[in-house]
Amino acid sequence: RGLYHAKVAIFQLIYTPMWVLSQPADRPRHDKDSRLLPLRWSTLCPTPFPTSNQMKPLEGVAIARFMGEAKRGPLADTPLPEDPPSVPEDVVDDVLAALSGHVEAVFLPWIADRFTVEWLDVNDDRLGMTRFEEGSNELIRRRRLRLDPGEVTIGLHPALLEDEALYRHTFAHELFHAAGLMLHTELHDRLTNQVAPSPAMKDSPLLQRMRSAVLDTLKVQEWTCKLCGFSWKRTTVRRPTRCLKCARPW
Repeated sequence: RGLYHAKVAIFQLIYTPMWVLSQPADRPRHDKDSRLLPLRWSTLCPTPFPTSNQMKPLEGVAIARFMGEAKRGPLADTPLPEDPPSVPEDVVDDVLAALSGHVEAVFLPWIADRFTVEWLDVNDDRLGMTRFEEGSNELIRRRRLRLDPGEVTIGLHPALLEDEALYRHTFAHELFHAAGLMLHTELHDRLTNQVAPSPAMKDSPLLQRMRSAVLDTLKVQEWTCKLCGFSWKRTTVRRPTRCLKCARPW
């Protein structure tokens, strides 16, 4: 699956829906297997940029950090846009069409008229986020009863203006969340890449800049083969499978 490529391992830590619902909406919060996390709904709770302990793909898990914590994000040098973010109407149409017949998209009948798009702060360390404005308890009730979700806000990072393909991909990613696909599941990933494919790492300077920021936070900065002793600088998020010199498997 694409989620397990290094590029998308980065994505899963910077796309953060403002809910964490990995179980059915009527599952009790005290269930020890539940992954529901207490998040504040009235404020943005950005996910920290990946550390060495966070590089495994996360499924349905968000890490909350409140706005009161001052932190300069990896894309903080992005200039502030003068105009509001645009809505790619063709992507909206394609998302709605792709969700037809999928019962998981509980908010599909209403979402086209309920979402708005805004810029994230340039210090934010996410490319995109989805925030339901009605509050956690009300959202759980509406999911269970398949009711109108109320107002939904999609936030996009201004740096996305540097990469049209990644802008469209991020917007589609968040709109699928807003329609009810609240987890980074195989279905969510497949539909997102079907509607708005992500650019390849080699074709996106923005993705390359983000990868560099992730690599700078990792404890291991170079690899050393235990068999031949050859060392080389780390340039990927994932651990290599073979030595670059002797080609022996690790």
